[in-house]
Amino acid sequence: MLIEDQRFLHEDLERLEQAITERVSEDPRNIKDRLNRDHQINGFLTRIQDQSKRLLDIYKDAEGLRSKEVQSLTTGDPFEEFYKQFEDVKDFHRRYPNEPVENLERAYKRRRAEEGEPIVSEIDNMFTGEESNGRFLDMTTLHEDYLNLPGVKRLSYLQYLDNFDAFEPPRLPIKRQNKVTDTYLKYVADLASYLEGFVRRTKPLDDLPKLFLRLDRDFETAWENGTVPGWAKLQSKDVATDGPQTEGTGSGTWCPDCEKEFNNPNVYKAHLTGKKHIRNAEAKKSQANGAADDATKPSGPSSSLSGTALKERVIASHEFRIRALADLLSNERSNTRVNVERKQGMTERERQAELDALFAEDDAAMIASDRRGDPRHGEDSGSDSDSDEKVYNPLKLPLAWDGKPIPYWLYKLHGLGVEFSCEICGNFVYMGRRAFDKHFSEGRHVYGLKCLGITGSGAGGLSLFREITSIQDALTLWEKIKKEKRDKESKEDGVVQMEDGEGNVMPERIYLDLQKQGIL
Repeated sequence: MLIEDQRFLHEDLERLEQAITERVSEDPRNIKDRLNRDHQINGFLTRIQDQSKRLLDIYKDAEGLRSKEVQSLTTGDPFEEFYKQFEDVKDFHRRYPNEPVENLERAYKRRRAEEGEPIVSEIDNMFTGEESNGRFLDMTTLHEDYLNLPGVKRLSYLQYLDNFDAFEPPRLPIKRQNKVTDTYLKYVADLASYLEGFVRRTKPLDDLPKLFLRLDRDFETAWENGTVPGWAKLQSKDVATDGPQTEGTGSGTWCPDCEKEFNNPNVYKAHLTGKKHIRNAEAKKSQANGAADDATKPSGPSSSLSGTALKERVIASHEFRIRALADLLSNERSNTRVNVERKQGMTERERQAELDALFAEDDAAMIASDRRGDPRHGEDSGSDSDSDEKVYNPLKLPLAWDGKPIPYWLYKLHGLGVEFSCEICGNFVYMGRRAFDKHFSEGRHVYGLKCLGITGSGAGGLSLFREITSIQDALTLWEKIKKEKRDKESKEDGVVQMEDGEGNVMPERIYLDLQKQGIL
């Protein structure tokens, strides 16, 4: 049956090539469709490699079974060999009656919803909700792990996105000897693993094995030359030096033993005679001598490094890879920062509405793609149904003059997502500050004040009740206004009016003063 297996493999390879051609000719509508297509093509390419390897093994015919089968078919009675194989096939299906038969014609075609088969996307369970199908990074867990490291600078999530690939002072104030811990090793290993996995999920068609191999070779070269950032001094033999060295920000004098930068040279010189500097210098010197002694021991090719030196090398390799992958994902990194800033200015209700809109958009795109692939839906019928289709507005945005929802940025600019409730208007909710300010002069609010017994008579009228939405506050202000009005009227009624001989009316106090002066 090797000839049949050979024919099957050739057919499978042709079907796979045709499936790849169909996927490449498509134009993805969004990033999810593109990733689905790329992962399908990546799976097809992997299967082509496996099937080609099996086919090459058959052609090599190391055991000579294919030659024997060809000879049996070419010599003797061909019908005898045919019926013999036919009996073997019937015997196989007699023993395994429910064995499914693989249909290569439909194996690599797209599944349609109307076919009754469940449609499973390659990336449905591949990304978290925060990653949004590979558009953003989700590093919240890694940020928490970073904050739990001893001696690190407390950074917000936005600051961490800008500095997660910084491992040297002053951006990451961790001393070099304090990095050689299991906690820090686990942190950098998890960070490198996440970035590598994100690259594999978002760039499946890139030559990733070649990329990672190149990163490993670049690290080996940099490690041997002593040029790995942050680890160069540990790799050199002359670790303890008396002269000032410039590291850190480059604007001051760097002390390699204490891993501290001094802006004033005089302070640096005084620091060299301190007990702390001498203790750190002796520790560095003993560490370098221990690493040199371990390197000279002929204990085997793989044991030339001590346990500490080996851990330093592993940590340095993780940091080197994190820097390279961060540069590769610079676009996603900047998009993540913008997305986090945008979400921090949203309410929980707005976040949920945006998430519902994304799910609805995915469902609509899936239905549209199914209809495009269904021959029962022609172009004419689709154009006729577009005119009768309802307006797609999952965020419930206000409609513009053309009957379509306004842009979301305009909705946010005018604050239309902020709710203002007015108790006087019967707990009516006004969307946006502009509508809220305008309603104080509208009939609904004026009628509500009249129902409370508040009228516009008096100084100021109803303008005094602007920005007041509580019934209790409005009644309290109205009682205060009425009390002030009554007090003013009582004061006016208590004034005694006097009239002189010429008929001039004046208060009693003024009349008495004029009388004492002899004017009247």
